[in-house]
Amino acid sequence: MGLVFKNETFRDDFTFSNSPEAVRRFPFPFAEDRYMYTVNIEPHVPGPKGSVYEFPIDIDEHYLSDMHDRALVLREDPLRCQSLPHMLTAEWDLVELLMTSMARDYPEHFSLTRDGDNWHWINRPMGIDQAFVFGDVATLPYRPMEYITRQCQGDFCLLDQRDGDLWMDSGIVTSQADWSLDFDVGMSFKEWHAPVPMAHEAGIFDRALKFLLNLQLEKPVRRLNWTMTINPRLDTSPENYHKWGTDRTTVTTENVGNKVHLRVELQGLWRLPRSNAIVFSIRAYLIKMDELVTVPKWGRRLHRVLKSLPDVIADYKGTTRFRQTTIEWLAKYDDGAPTSKGCWPE
Repeated sequence: MGLVFKNETFRDDFTFSNSPEAVRRFPFPFAEDRYMYTVNIEPHVPGPKGSVYEFPIDIDEHYLSDMHDRALVLREDPLRCQSLPHMLTAEWDLVELLMTSMARDYPEHFSLTRDGDNWHWINRPMGIDQAFVFGDVATLPYRPMEYITRQCQGDFCLLDQRDGDLWMDSGIVTSQADWSLDFDVGMSFKEWHAPVPMAHEAGIFDRALKFLLNLQLEKPVRRLNWTMTINPRLDTSPENYHKWGTDRTTVTTENVGNKVHLRVELQGLWRLPRSNAIVFSIRAYLIKMDELVTVPKWGRRLHRVLKSLPDVIADYKGTTRFRQTTIEWLAKYDDGAPTSKGCWPE
């Protein structure tokens, strides 16, 4: 794939940016010119070459910077990674899923050899060379989930299935959009989704839970979720609200292009083979408005979507303070021309 990893920051001086190639592959989430509240679940099958859907686990130019930011978060707050004792088998399932996917799809950067339970993992970008016994926690420097997710972009939750429900009993969450693993760990599916407006009344979560309880092995699914973030900050957690909450008051017509970011989560769900648990991956992508409007279709469409956004959704996504300013800034990129269906650039 010829990946070149950037050295950038998601805090303090905020040096994060997207190359033109990263802009073109950004998972823009709006298929129409108005906001539609849907579950939008689809099979997680290979997508176009070079897209974020090409491989099950997407590794991109921000990989090393993402992993550095994760290490900083975990050093400051170890509770961002938690796992209940009965989830150990699911943790090993996750190790297998991520290592095999990364080694298969990015062989120039990762390799995995297996001789029975004796495994050898090499992560070239991070300089890691690890021989270990699969199933033996003592042969790794961390518990299995933490070990491999310190080397893979995105947050991961392991959901135990029992009593006709899914329970968030394990996870590593360091780049979340204003929710807390420490608060949600041990909760049922509807409990951790309780803050979401409108969806409960529409029966969306009833249908989603029924669908996920029947998720089949080797038939993963995916969906996109979105919000907006001020500054390219990955860690917008409740625990750190004091660091980022006031950012929302700093948006002006002069700095929208650089400060306001569309934040899109590519969420994947896999059934795991040994534990029968489900892994829920949440990979966050950021794009500033100045970058987004280089794709004319996206500039037009985001302007129209934000204008049609119900106030209750705008409030839930934390956009109320800067939404109108952003709409006014985007207006100059919306000439009223029709846009094509779908999320891809024209």
